[in-house]
Amino acid sequence: MTLLDNLKWRYATKKMNGQSIPEDKLDYILEAARLAPSSSGLQPYKVIVISDRALLEKIKPIAYGQEQITDCSHLLIWIAWDGYSDERISNVFNEMMDLRNLPHDTMDAYRQKVLELYEHEGKEWQAHHAAKQSYISFGMAIATAAEQKVDATPMEGFDSEKLDELLKLREIGYKSTVILPLGYRDADNDWLINMKKYRKSKEQFVLEMSVEDAADINVSEKFNLNDLATK
Repeated sequence: MTLLDNLKWRYATKKMNGQSIPEDKLDYILEAARLAPSSSGLQPYKVIVISDRALLEKIKPIAYGQEQITDCSHLLIWIAWDGYSDERISNVFNEMMDLRNLPHDTMDAYRQKVLELYEHEGKEWQAHHAAKQSYISFGMAIATAAEQKVDATPMEGFDSEKLDELLKLREIGYKSTVILPLGYRDADNDWLINMKKYRKSKEQFVLEMSVEDAADINVSEKFNLNDLATK
């Protein structure tokens, strides 16, 4: 099957059957998440993998009682840096230079430029920027799970502060960003399984623009930007 076929097959599974995912499939999904691109190659995030049933039971009320938390095989939790620092950025660049057999000072000018930019924006912006990077990895994991015919339910519906407290993330300078239960659909009890997948049409979704359009002060009148309609 093609990537598009796999994406058409997947859906946000509402009921899982508790069946375990083979270790090789889990590793494959995690490797895709690890290989995702990130701004300046910093990868300011990690993925926590949880299969311990007792811990999943503690997380379930934090995720507003969603059953997939305890019915899944594994729960993946993306956590991102709570801010950028010279130490964090330097550690990544030093590891990068070691891998490439280059002196640590090879990219000092660029490293300093990145640090100055991030410091200027402030801690709140930094945490938000790091969280956005984690979503790229998150998307890769979802697509790869579909390729492996593993069901997944993307979730932002959880109390991040309570989850951070439970997992002691503040102590290590991280914040939870998004979570992904992995498992297999319970075909007999999932109300969504036979529903048609809804997505906006290509005409609604894709907006083509030219340099003339970008320079046109009346561009909002030419395009229905709220509906992302094409010309």
